[in-house]
Amino acid sequence: MGCDNKGNTDSCTCTYEPCERKGNCCQCIAYHKSLGQLPGCLFSPEAEKTYDRSIAKFISCMQGK
Repeated sequence: MGCDNKGNTDSCTCTYEPCERKGNCCQCIAYHKSLGQLPGCLFSPEAEKTYDRSIAKFISCMQGK
């Protein structure tokens, strides 16, 4: 997926609707990295809906698999 590609919006799994970075993977990753987080697309659909993008949440989810 490239940056600034409107086509990415269709495959973006983020459910946070007011997000202005939806579909723009480069901006999304940079934003979450600046907060010490991971983007929602790395989480399961259930975990993504909690909007907890923390690395600790990701590790917890992965250990539960």
